Amino acid sequence: MAIDTGAALIAHAIQLSTAPVFLLTGIAGLLNVMATRLARIVDRARRVEELWPTLNDGDRAAARRELGNLERRRHVCSWSINFCTTAALLVCLVIVSLFVEEFFAAPVRWAAGGLFVAAMVAVIFGLVSFLREVYIATDATAIDHMRLD
Repeated sequence: MAIDTGAALIAHAIQLSTAPVFLLTGIAGLLNVMATRLARIVDRARRVEELWPTLNDGDRAAARRELGNLERRRHVCSWSINFCTTAALLVCLVIVSLFVEEFFAAPVRWAAGGLFVAAMVAVIFGLVSFLREVYIATDATAIDHMRLD
């Protein structure tokens, strides 16, 4: 029984794209975590802004510092999301190029490889930005153990 060439091409293209699809799933998970952190940053900034009229001068100075840290975190978190979204788009282009090569016998292996490397670089920058945001958050957070007694 002969295998339909079209079905074999599709099956092979799907096999080639499986690894990039898993990578895309991982990036989506990262984006979910980063978007949640960004939402929490924005929510906290809005809460501090709501409380502003009720604060005395000493509390306003602390709130001003907190808002500065929140703004830095928001900015870095936004870059992290931008880099990871770019990586996801590049992975999608890798998948498309694999299908183009399989269906049209177009020599796009170098392009697919270049897109994959660019995607990995974007993921690296996204993770570095994410690490920076976490560092800013933990550096700005002080737990006063004396108040707990």
